[in-house]
Amino acid sequence: MSVTKIRTFFEVHYRSLDKGLLRGMFVLMLFGVFLTFAASPGAAERTGTESFHFIKKQLIFFPPMILVLFFMTFLPLKWIRIVCFGLLFASLIAMVYVLFFGVEIKGARRWINLGGLGVQPSEFVKPTFAVICAWFLASGRLIRRFHGYIASFVLWALISVLLYCQPDNGMLFTVTAIFCVELFVAGIPIKLVGILIAALAGLVCFVYRFQSHVQMRIDSFFNSLFGSGADTAYQVRKSMETLHNAGWLGKGPGEGIVKYELPDAHTDFIIAVAAEEFGFFLTMLLVGVFCFVILRGFVLIRRENNYFCQIAVAGLLTQIAFQAIVNMGSTLNLLPTKGMTLPFISYGGSSLVSVGLAFGIILRLTRYHTLSRGLE
Repeated sequence: MSVTKIRTFFEVHYRSLDKGLLRGMFVLMLFGVFLTFAASPGAAERTGTESFHFIKKQLIFFPPMILVLFFMTFLPLKWIRIVCFGLLFASLIAMVYVLFFGVEIKGARRWINLGGLGVQPSEFVKPTFAVICAWFLASGRLIRRFHGYIASFVLWALISVLLYCQPDNGMLFTVTAIFCVELFVAGIPIKLVGILIAALAGLVCFVYRFQSHVQMRIDSFFNSLFGSGADTAYQVRKSMETLHNAGWLGKGPGEGIVKYELPDAHTDFIIAVAAEEFGFFLTMLLVGVFCFVILRGFVLIRRENNYFCQIAVAGLLTQIAFQAIVNMGSTLNLLPTKGMTLPFISYGGSSLVSVGLAFGIILRLTRYHTLSRGLE
């Protein structure tokens, strides 16, 4: 193939991608680099490593993330499903392995150590589950005698059990949110809505009753709401103080001190670092970009005719939105604290590659238009 034909191929492919989503993702990536760079010295000081240890580790994952993102945009729908099925199967096997041989951190087994880099298999379950669950639900609607609701429920139940055993309740509720939204988009029968609501309430009560750390976080959250500020977790109190004193323009890059005081400043509370160093305006710009990307994605699937694309993109957008809402809500003391990364922004290699996979699939499915309402 000549150079001209290759260039033409890539130009045609680029023009077929939605530019709004692409630019929004690029801005989020830039925010992620700057904020991880800002938070890295504090995290490094607490762990006794050199100042930019964490940003260097994060940058290691950027090339594979970008490669995965753009690779997924080239795949036909059939291969999107095949790749996601293979990744989901491998991730489930790895999650079983993690329960017995994984690295334990803060009482949870979620990571596999590969050459000094920690890999979290459950991160790859979220986007691949969204795609495979959408495949089941779309197939159940279009293929007689295929029970899509049952197949998707069994898959969700299997993943939920593995996540509960780690335990990783943040991931469990993220997968559950994806599942619920995809059921809604697929047109769940109204008689099942009450059952679903009751099941979700039961899940929350079960986790609260049998996991003491969840009970402690929820109790602390409600204590703070009813005026018992002394019971509020230290990181939440500190982040709230930081946000209150940040000002319109912040203290300036590198001038913040909260990154030295919060153990999770580079992950769960990175918004506090953003507010202190860059101020209210830049923090609200970051929130606005997230809102734009999510709303743009839902606008695109409204004009889509393919059931599978509609359901899958809705699930993937729910993953991004749910993580962002929980991360920011915890920092603002609007939700109980839960260790959940902010997509593209927080430190975490597995999270970064997983989000790249999700956005790559979103870009691919939102450029797919057909008059067929089937799977292809």
